[in-house]
Amino acid sequence: MIYRLGELFCGPGGIGYGAKIATIENKEYGIVHQWSSDYDRDACDTYIRNICPDNPGSVICEDVRKIDFDALNQIDALAFGFPCNDFSAVGEQKGLDGKYGALYQYGVAALKKFKPEWFLAENVGGLRNTNDGKAFAHILDDMRAAGYVITPHLYKFEQYGVPQARHRIIIVGVRNGIDVVFRVPSPAPYNYANISCRNAIENPPIATNAPNNERTKQSAQVIRRLEHIKPGENAFTADLPKKLQIKTATKISQIYKRLDPDKPAYTVTGSGGGGTHIYHWDEPRALTNRERARLQTFPDDFVFQGSKESVRKQIGMAVPCRGAKIIFEAILNSFAGIEYEWIEPNINE
Repeated sequence: MIYRLGELFCGPGGIGYGAKIATIENKEYGIVHQWSSDYDRDACDTYIRNICPDNPGSVICEDVRKIDFDALNQIDALAFGFPCNDFSAVGEQKGLDGKYGALYQYGVAALKKFKPEWFLAENVGGLRNTNDGKAFAHILDDMRAAGYVITPHLYKFEQYGVPQARHRIIIVGVRNGIDVVFRVPSPAPYNYANISCRNAIENPPIATNAPNNERTKQSAQVIRRLEHIKPGENAFTADLPKKLQIKTATKISQIYKRLDPDKPAYTVTGSGGGGTHIYHWDEPRALTNRERARLQTFPDDFVFQGSKESVRKQIGMAVPCRGAKIIFEAILNSFAGIEYEWIEPNINE
């Protein structure tokens, strides 16, 4: 069975690329792109270039609230990384009452419309706690009511070979009446040594002319500040001279934080203001977008479209390709009846 995949909130294609490269022993099972959508033009252009260059019309660059589902082709599977703005721990956590919180309902509407055999939904770990947990429970109830047996799990992607501490809720659903049980893939086969950010960025070295590899020009003050910050430290844990200290009421741990080269990176985000770039462990500079893309496990030939700031946002909002691939392969194995190592689902830290 080759599953035709539809994708809402597709971003630059972390999930889409993971689906594209997912393979299992039974070659009769796979995933092909059918259509996708996102409101961001640069992200859509990135998706087209890397996922479906021969079918640009299959990517709908439109606000999800304006999409005509009746005009879309039938699908066998659906993926949607619904907006996390109102669920993220670094935001106000307005949840379903926020501007973006209710947009997951368009994923549910697509489930009701197309009735795909399975779906994959993604959001931040903070989703569990928003509105005292009521938002998460409500979303899960809506997915069940759409006709699916669901398996939510908090994936810690650094345990799956992703060189970044990125914790995300992934919900996999199988349509009622289908005799398939999805199980969370065990991290054991993927939790290998050397998933450090140093290894990810330096091995192999990034070509000097690699796409999206422009360096950020650092001011003299930023360079002086970074020279006092050791690997793993940030602007508040380092011993900074008084004139270089930052005065702010909120001591965000990622402000001028330098990577620890021997550990996975901290979470790559879509923001970059206020010193929240990811900073190199040795050189007094922010990472390039290509280096950030490696932490998200995008291959070097995956070219992002748009300005440097747009590309940074796209990379930070994406799902790590390797993580998506592993989950998609577990879904395919489940439907193909192939055994694989699995663990019990868990949404707690």
